[in-house]
Amino acid sequence: MVRTAGASTSAGPTLAVVAREAGVSVPTASKVVNGREDVAPETRRRVAEALDRLGYVRRPRYDPTRAPRLVDLVMHSLESSWSGAVLHGAEEAAYDAGLEVVVSAGLDRSRTGPQEKPRPERDRLDRLLVRGSSGVLFSLAELTAAQYAWLEHHRVPFVMIDPAVEPPPGVVSVGAANWQGGVTATEHLLRLGHERIAVVAGERHRLCSSARVAGYRSALAAAGVHHRPEYVRHAGFDRAAARRRMRELLDLPVPPTAVFACSDAMALGVYEALAERDMTVPADMSVVGFDDLPEARWVTPALTTVRQPLSEMAATALRLLLRMMDGHHPESTRTELSTRLVERASTAPPRTAGGSAGEG
Repeated sequence: MVRTAGASTSAGPTLAVVAREAGVSVPTASKVVNGREDVAPETRRRVAEALDRLGYVRRPRYDPTRAPRLVDLVMHSLESSWSGAVLHGAEEAAYDAGLEVVVSAGLDRSRTGPQEKPRPERDRLDRLLVRGSSGVLFSLAELTAAQYAWLEHHRVPFVMIDPAVEPPPGVVSVGAANWQGGVTATEHLLRLGHERIAVVAGERHRLCSSARVAGYRSALAAAGVHHRPEYVRHAGFDRAAARRRMRELLDLPVPPTAVFACSDAMALGVYEALAERDMTVPADMSVVGFDDLPEARWVTPALTTVRQPLSEMAATALRLLLRMMDGHHPESTRTELSTRLVERASTAPPRTAGGSAGEG
């Protein structure tokens, strides 16, 4: 969290503010706070009065033998709005708890690319011990059995935020109600009169993606709408891949009239594919996303999407980690926060009733 030098904080005024109030230098005010004797009595009196008047909180002296209480936040990536929302929630909760957060990207077996030399798992994890971290938050991680074993062996408390795959029994995790989010998105399109509804999903094995697709299918079944297997396309949460999958959907003999994209980033890829065909949203195609990132509001037309509370998920995970660091294991290992639909301008009824009918 960025603090401006000399400004007041929620913990009270800074020493610079006290010094200015007393009409002395910051080093002189510091001497008074720390009980130094080389200060004139009148100067000491003015500083003491300013301290009391402003409610200055005397912080404990720095003890070089006592390391600050650190937690690690290991992100899948640091390059997206998704990651920014998670980081914001974790940092705010850590600040309230008096913790320091060390942020890094990696520790995920899926990150190795053609230009990236894989680093040994143990080398990555050993850094946690070297810097004295009290616990770890893993965001969108897919840890190996060896990594789980290392954490267990070293008794490092950790919590998973939106784990990529189902974690082992006993592992504490926080996520969103993804299945319900898929139901909500699909029901919204059904209420508008759409029946030819496609879904552009993430990786097949990803926990959140499979849950959202399951919710989509459940909503169709509950409405008595025939499920078309060709309407389910996987794009790996990648915008460019989503654009390609949308082109494939448009080339079907009976294309959809609406699309549920399982992330806002993929929804933007859907928008791009439609623009290539001179099709407009929502007149030619209704689109629903998932996440409610800032991009959902910036795109034209603004994207109807399912909001998952990313910052709240991270803050909840941090608070659970704090309890685990204090020796309390949560009664429930899985915490799910609710999702909700945010209606904007990207959805509308299909052009004609006949166009929405379940042909074939």
